[in-house]
Amino acid sequence: MSLRERIDEDIKSAMKAKDKIRLETVRSIKKLILEKEVEARAATGEATLTAEQELQLLSQLAKQRRDAIEQYHKAGRDELAEQEASELAILEEYLPQQLTPEEVQTIVLEVIAAVGATSPKDMGKVMGPVMQRLKGQADGKLVQDLVKQSLSA
Repeated sequence: MSLRERIDEDIKSAMKAKDKIRLETVRSIKKLILEKEVEARAATGEATLTAEQELQLLSQLAKQRRDAIEQYHKAGRDELAEQEASELAILEEYLPQQLTPEEVQTIVLEVIAAVGATSPKDMGKVMGPVMQRLKGQADGKLVQDLVKQSLSA
């Protein structure tokens, strides 16, 4: 089942269950996918997004939710942070299983060894390959923190 078919099914089930948050979240995903498909059709002539493009889109939405949660907590708006957290949990159902920080650290160390990075100046050399390997499986902020920590040690 494609992501689009799964989203259509989830919209139907959320409507039947009268789950307002799930319905709004899944509809927003569908809306964004449709917008990106229109952009892709205009640019390349392709009518659908690839699985990689869909994953990138979902990762971007999840990152936006994480950033919003952080900002709402800083502003003392815990009710809005809770709503964003609920939406994030729904979004994460569509993303690949997230790796633990230990698993991410292992990959970071492998890439550091492979590219021969030795100092924080080499962060750019490390981040690209690490993010390529982790596509959607880890938060970029976590990866950045682990790379900084590893290169500073």
